[in-house]
Amino acid sequence: MNMAKMSYNDIAAPLTPEEIAELEAAEAREIVYDADSPRLTPEQLMEFKRVNRENRNKPTVSLRVSPETLRKAKQYGKGYTSLLSRLLDAAIDDEDLIRRCI
Repeated sequence: MNMAKMSYNDIAAPLTPEEIAELEAAEAREIVYDADSPRLTPEQLMEFKRVNRENRNKPTVSLRVSPETLRKAKQYGKGYTSLLSRLLDAAIDDEDLIRRCI
């Protein structure tokens, strides 16, 4: 297996004209199904979702936050719930913060 070394700047770099052409060509190609990757029915696709829901590593919980907190979190865009989760993970490990909030 070949390994490529990249920096953050490489990832964030804009696409070259050649890369854009490759992506456009790939998008125009017809999808080829075979025995190893057959076309899935809607029912089969639903099975993937069901398995995914059952095997979550993080349980889903509901909690109340102030409208201001929610507004601020949403300013960070898509994935704001993950941001809130990471903030809670960091906060729960901070004894001083916990004492101030109790």
